[in-house]
Amino acid sequence: MKDLNKEAKSQIVSELQDKFQRAKGVVFTDYRGLTVEEITGLRNNLRSAALEYKVVKNTLAKIAAEGTPVSTAKDNFIGPVGIAIGFDDPVLLVKKVLEFNKTNDKLQITGGIIEGGVCTFDALKRISELPPREVQLSMLAGVLQAPAGKLARLLNATLARFVYAMEALKQKKN
Repeated sequence: MKDLNKEAKSQIVSELQDKFQRAKGVVFTDYRGLTVEEITGLRNNLRSAALEYKVVKNTLAKIAAEGTPVSTAKDNFIGPVGIAIGFDDPVLLVKKVLEFNKTNDKLQITGGIIEGGVCTFDALKRISELPPREVQLSMLAGVLQAPAGKLARLLNATLARFVYAMEALKQKKN
């Protein structure tokens, strides 16, 4: 990385800035002690879920973070930092990184940014306990649908009572 020219560095910064801008979740890790094979395993594991893992120079990452939601966590760019990035479901990102952390304790999670908010390791653990996005959306749909269903049942009951009253009145007249 030291022998990168300015053009290559600016290319890395622009790509990383674009990723930071689009990211719904970013997890910062300290990868010291991991072998190349272990990092490759982490990358493959994340890639299978449409997530990314990057190791970049801190100076380039700080420059790329300017003007993005990641700029609030520039303090995390200390020492060797690996960045896991998720573009769709931040909960899935956190779950995958913590899953790898359980099997390989050499990977240290230092923090993250979820939907623009800075998170500590403990907050990331709580986020990982959330259900997947699809389940959350179906739960929300159920909550939103419940009042409409109750209203429909009440209106139907009122209408049914009216019909029964009319039938009773008709029977009484006959």
